[in-house]
Amino acid sequence: MARRRRIAYRKRQQNRFSMFLVTLVVVFILVLVGVKSIELRDKIDAKRTEAAQLDAQIEAEKQRALEIEALGKEIQTKGYIEDVAREKLGLVYEDEILFKQDK
Repeated sequence: MARRRRIAYRKRQQNRFSMFLVTLVVVFILVLVGVKSIELRDKIDAKRTEAAQLDAQIEAEKQRALEIEALGKEIQTKGYIEDVAREKLGLVYEDEILFKQDK
């Protein structure tokens, strides 16, 4: 009978130790998952910020494309071509007379 008690006592101690180890492993896993979830939230926030910046860049580039398109249409007009020819190239029509001011 004493032997049975000793065996039962050992089993109880082994069960407590096993439960302690299982609890320790579960707590370790929970801590690890918590830390990784915090890291993932930080990454998500960083990616959201990056996405917002990229959206702003896309809008700026769309606006720039519209400005370039409008400039392209303006450049193709006869008036713009004449202005550039007069100002930069110094060209005039055949029947025009130029007057220059002395400085």
